[in-house]
Amino acid sequence: MFNIEDIKKTLREEDLKVLKSLGQNFLIDEKVLEDIVAAADLGPEDVVVEVGPGMGTLSFALAEKCKKVVAIEKDRKMGKVLRKEILEKLGEKANIEILSDDILKINLSEFLAMRGIKKYKLVSNIPYYITSPIIKLFLEAEIQPEMIVLLMQKEVAERICAKKGDLSVLALSVLLYGEPEMARTVSHEAFYPAPKVDSTVLKISNISKKYSVSDYQKIFRIIKIGFSSKRKKLVNNLSAGLKMEKIEVEKILSDCNIGASARAQDLEVVDWVKLKDLDSI
Repeated sequence: MFNIEDIKKTLREEDLKVLKSLGQNFLIDEKVLEDIVAAADLGPEDVVVEVGPGMGTLSFALAEKCKKVVAIEKDRKMGKVLRKEILEKLGEKANIEILSDDILKINLSEFLAMRGIKKYKLVSNIPYYITSPIIKLFLEAEIQPEMIVLLMQKEVAERICAKKGDLSVLALSVLLYGEPEMARTVSHEAFYPAPKVDSTVLKISNISKKYSVSDYQKIFRIIKIGFSSKRKKLVNNLSAGLKMEKIEVEKILSDCNIGASARAQDLEVVDWVKLKDLDSI
């Protein structure tokens, strides 16, 4: 459904409203849709989890390429309409399942286990306001997706894909699990209603857990302390946050080949891994 008038007609006939509180912006650009599906590199045995299917434009496109689409829609009224649309278009053997629930409130492990899902890809046009929680939820999940493809706010995607010198807690949170890249930029005009900012198709591949649960906890703790004050040097943040003498922290940084004048945003993942045991010294 790429015609704005058709979308308006459906909203009117089904007594639906575009809920700004849920970040509902419907994709109306067919080329963008094709690029999202292409980025997901789907095969006939792939299972896709989709968050926020809305009117199902992406859901139907994904279903043509994969074994099954499991979509979670918080707007129960929208979910009901989408189920009816799926039944009308695909019949009883439809390979799209709609779950009316809040993705951030469900138990993801149970959700996947109940459906026998052991391998899947996350592909979604997600509401901007839950971008970070969604990424965190799936990257830290017991069963991680093989790949993540998200249509999301351009500014956030740029932060995630930042290079050394501009890294943030968000970027590092992704890099610790996978490899992010921006597949393409999407104009705000590709949506109805049009948001105020442009979007990006973000792809995260080679997803895995490289460290133990306890090591991840240590790494994230040190990262958060290191970024506690971006204007200050890393040595000062670590010294204050860990209640260690500055000279002692400087020695540790030197042993890790990290300069005394470095700031948190200058460090790469490998540097933070080296520092993970600092708080246990």
